Amino acid sequence: MTEHEKFQSEVEANIRAADGDEQLKADSLAWMIKAGGEYKYSYNFSWLGRPIIQYPQDILAMQELVWRIQPDLIIETGIAHGGSLILFASLLELNAACGGPADARVLGIDIDIRPHNREAIEAHPMSRRISMIQGSSIAPEVIAQVKAAAQGRKRVMVSLDSNHTHDHVLAELEAYAPLVSSGSYCVVFDTVIEDTPEAYCGDRPWKPGNSPKTAVHEFLKMHPDFHIDRRMDAKLLISVAPEGYLRRD
Repeated sequence: MTEHEKFQSEVEANIRAADGDEQLKADSLAWMIKAGGEYKYSYNFSWLGRPIIQYPQDILAMQELVWRIQPDLIIETGIAHGGSLILFASLLELNAACGGPADARVLGIDIDIRPHNREAIEAHPMSRRISMIQGSSIAPEVIAQVKAAAQGRKRVMVSLDSNHTHDHVLAELEAYAPLVSSGSYCVVFDTVIEDTPEAYCGDRPWKPGNSPKTAVHEFLKMHPDFHIDRRMDAKLLISVAPEGYLRRD
């Protein structure tokens, strides 16, 4: 066994041990609910100058997946300030510099791309890898545009982070998960809503019982070629996407 293999073996042992610690997992969730619900923790971070509205743990997890999969297209629903688009574009730029797909691109979809956000994204140095579509991610004409953009792409990843209601997320999964390549991922963000007290959901339409996680569970019943990456949940402990990292066989 090489030194690297020994280190990886230790890492796997650490992950298994943490996964078996129910108190640790409960404490992690409690911290997340308080930090996110009371202090909007995810709003505190940016990527290359753009607000990203993600937890650092999920940012790092996506980096690991983008490096491992080497996608030539990443599809993201939900743009907001554009931080995730810039994240993905910069990771694809790094992949290309290391011999990955030279023409890899990011495609973002949002029902309302606000002018100041579009302007900032288009002015960013990473914008050359980014395309955007304004419209509902589940509208037939938008889905058709995305499918056309995916034509000929060899390794596709999907990130779903727009409207978090059960019906909307399930419709996104039905539309975009089939585009995911074998061995790649469809990541459904904010599944943690299902584990969050309803009081923290405010006046938003999503809440426990009507969340991305309930959509994931319904989707998986009908699509056995996808499964939850439980190892990712175990290694992250703190994530807005528990049971949301879906790998396609």
